[in-house]
Amino acid sequence: MNSRADRTDAPVDAGLLSPVRAGTPVERAVDDEAWLAAMLDAEAALARAQARLGTVPPKAAETITEVARAGGLDVRALAVAARESANPVVALVRMFTEAVAAVDPAAAEYVHRGSTSQDVFDTAAMLVARRAVGLIREDLCRTAHALARLAAEHRDTVMAGRTLALHAVPVTFGLKAAGWRQLVRDADDRLARVERDGLPVSLGGAAGTLAGYLEYARLDSAAFPEGPLGAEGTEGAESRGGFDPAGYAVRLADAFADETGLARPRLPWHALRTPIADLAAALGFTAGALGKIAVDVQTLARTEIGEVAEPAVAGRGASSAMPHKRNPVLATLVRSAALQVPALAGALTQLLVSEDERSAGGWHAEWLLLRECLRLVGGAGSTMAELAEGIEVRPERMRDNLRLTGGQVVSERVSAVLAPKLGRTAAKRLLDEASTTARRTGRPLAEALGRLPEIADVLTAEELAELCAPERYVGASGTLVDRALAQPDDHTADEASARPAAR
Repeated sequence: MNSRADRTDAPVDAGLLSPVRAGTPVERAVDDEAWLAAMLDAEAALARAQARLGTVPPKAAETITEVARAGGLDVRALAVAARESANPVVALVRMFTEAVAAVDPAAAEYVHRGSTSQDVFDTAAMLVARRAVGLIREDLCRTAHALARLAAEHRDTVMAGRTLALHAVPVTFGLKAAGWRQLVRDADDRLARVERDGLPVSLGGAAGTLAGYLEYARLDSAAFPEGPLGAEGTEGAESRGGFDPAGYAVRLADAFADETGLARPRLPWHALRTPIADLAAALGFTAGALGKIAVDVQTLARTEIGEVAEPAVAGRGASSAMPHKRNPVLATLVRSAALQVPALAGALTQLLVSEDERSAGGWHAEWLLLRECLRLVGGAGSTMAELAEGIEVRPERMRDNLRLTGGQVVSERVSAVLAPKLGRTAAKRLLDEASTTARRTGRPLAEALGRLPEIADVLTAEELAELCAPERYVGASGTLVDRALAQPDDHTADEASARPAAR
């Protein structure tokens, strides 16, 4: 009996151990089939770019594009074949060339013309990343909209602010929601910068000199003399028979970037992994931002706190052993991603330490790390959007919890008021005494303070009651919420609609 490892039809990763991304849109956008499609897109875009410069016949580029879009290559066979070359592009070029030759043998001569595996794979990685980042940003936009609504609705809903796990001073849930929204906006800003400027094509050839592209172009210039090979006005360019290598290199990069919708790099980046490091940093931040919200929701949903609850969906959050429980599973899924992505992103950043003109192992180590970052953040984004849109806020529990300390949650205010009247040292001593009495007896802080003659001499019972009312001590919470909401969050959707699509 053959082992599962021996089977060529062994199942792919179905997400059993990563439920945060299982079934979400990003999962399909970064799976093996998507990566294969992106590599074919890169090959086709390169042929079209070369055709625009006259070094590949237009008909050949059309055929290459048609075959690429048709797909049909066996992704499992490619994966197994990649063991012989340490990357999947070598086998892909062979299989793709055969597929093109079956349609037009002449066109097959122009597949992967002058290119190298890393150009194709890295360009494909940027295409996959762009699609995934687009999905993530759409979910961040949904989340920001939902949190803006919560912040406005609960602008003045008072709750206990907590520091080091204990009641500190009053805040409002609107301010907390506005803070969550700001983190989401910050994450989106970082992803937007990467999406706009940091996802470049890869075009370097064997060792980052573009020599193969230039040599084929020089040779083809004789075959296609009518092609626009040079760059007019390039000063000091070395020319061979009218062919301008420097101008061609620039124009090829521009054309390739235009055909893919990606950015044009200043230099080939085979061993200069800034695009990967920048993307990893933005994904790591996004995971952390969403994780902060998830941890807050978990805390506020605790039985003894109960100030928020996740959206109720039949069967969700059920315990296998305790029927009474409704676990905060959405927050748990998001937090699981937030705990994984920074480590993966750190590993990607570490791979900046890349030897020579192409790394033996460092480049290869990026692939799975990058995909896992994309799908974990994509899964967390989709999950958080659902959570933010359906979260249940319980103001009555917030009020109840504020009463737990009998007004001690505003001791900071009382201290500030008493200090000018009694002196800072005396005010602190009397407030410490009253707080101890309140904790021991269960009396409200205002009552304990009123029993002290020194306090009674300077403040009436009514003044003490007003002073110890939590809802009267929320600082600039409302103003801060208003300021935060004055910044619109619909830019994400507008930018998403304007994103270029790969041809």
